Amino acid sequence: MNGEFSLQQATAGLAPSGPLTALIKTSKGDLKCKLFDDKAPIAVANFVGLARGTRPFKDKGHWVTRPAYDGTTFHRVIKGFMVQGGDPQGTGRGEPGYIFKDELWGGKHDRAGLLCMANRGPDTNGMQFFITDAGAAHLDRSYTIFGECSPVSVVHAIANVAVDASDHPREAVTIDKVEITRGAGGASAAPGAVSGAAREPKAPPAPPPTPLKQ
Repeated sequence: MNGEFSLQQATAGLAPSGPLTALIKTSKGDLKCKLFDDKAPIAVANFVGLARGTRPFKDKGHWVTRPAYDGTTFHRVIKGFMVQGGDPQGTGRGEPGYIFKDELWGGKHDRAGLLCMANRGPDTNGMQFFITDAGAAHLDRSYTIFGECSPVSVVHAIANVAVDASDHPREAVTIDKVEITRGAGGASAAPGAVSGAAREPKAPPAPPPTPLKQ
């Protein structure tokens, strides 16, 4: 299966227009994320389809269709840099069985709260994502920014948990549910009602590590 999945497919059953929003409910609080479907439509379609359970992905060698992010964790956390999640295996090695291209629209990784795709190099986006905990200019031109989340105090709370030598949280930080809405009224549809029902950066001082290769 290739990485093609349209925004129209991803948003089937939602309000026909208006801003797209993801509510990421975590064990450290809720994050409301504005999705940049006008700037990164491929990444947004992928995230929305996975979150709503309408986009098939491969899990432990089998194709499945279910809300991909519900019940997962932030498996990699670096305070002052970013928090990474989106892997159902919780190891950072999970792959969805497809890849899709970067959308480098000129956005800058210049503040906390930016929602970005993790990758293993150019045009290798899958299902893992990260949220910046601070500005990280060395990520510019290498990672797709497809949304912005608030309040950043929740990002900071996740980033502040104790981690082991591999940046894996000692205390699990869970993503309990991701809800997608569209329009000012927040209209949403349950996944079953819809038809077709990375990794390594550190902030300076070392040479800026790269973030998120899956």
